[in-house]
Amino acid sequence: MSTMPNETVTARQFIQRLKAHSSPEEREKTLRYFKNTDGDQFIGVRMGQVFSGAKEFIDMAPDEIEKLLESKIHEVRAGGCSIMDKQARRKKTSPERRKELYDLYLRRHDRINNWDLVDVCAIHVIGGYLFDKPRKVLYKLARSKNMWERRTAIVSTAFFIRQRDLDDTFKIAEILMKDEEDLVHKATGWMLRFAGDKDKARLLSFLDAHAATMPRVALRYAIEKLDRKQRDHYLGLKKRA
Repeated sequence: MSTMPNETVTARQFIQRLKAHSSPEEREKTLRYFKNTDGDQFIGVRMGQVFSGAKEFIDMAPDEIEKLLESKIHEVRAGGCSIMDKQARRKKTSPERRKELYDLYLRRHDRINNWDLVDVCAIHVIGGYLFDKPRKVLYKLARSKNMWERRTAIVSTAFFIRQRDLDDTFKIAEILMKDEEDLVHKATGWMLRFAGDKDKARLLSFLDAHAATMPRVALRYAIEKLDRKQRDHYLGLKKRA
């Protein structure tokens, strides 16, 4: 499918496209799957169709993407996040546009308010933008009262991990050790496991220091790829704590 010319790509067109693919049956499936929806509306569009639509509308301007983020419809906001992600991944995207996407994400984080929305675009829109820049904003997000901002802080570091740059992942994970939200714990464990793929010794060192006191969900995610003996060891530390 060819990409639409930039001047014709609008939020309204994208929403119309999604509504054409909606179904009551899919809506029922979606409502059973999503939790912590914060009053979202669902129209029943499969995420594969949302992402396919985002690819078609990849040239959408930031002001039109913001209109998608303002929608009460979850699939529409997911589409906006996917468009941001696809633009941020694209090699020909200008530094100026990358900055616009980064600023839009942070300014409208109130609308990026579920785990899937964070995970769709934080890695490239936030992590990719910050890779060669100061990263203080991630530490501010990690200490935010907003759980989704805290999830953004740790998930964004996936971009760094891919470049074998692990310091921020472990530092932010340490900040989040006492977090009260499972969806933050899961993301933390996920990133620790990913970091362990690059440097197992460093993951084991982190677990030696924190396994006894870190949230059980985060621990289970973090140790998922370790061998049975190592998993039992770290779970045993948790039980004895």
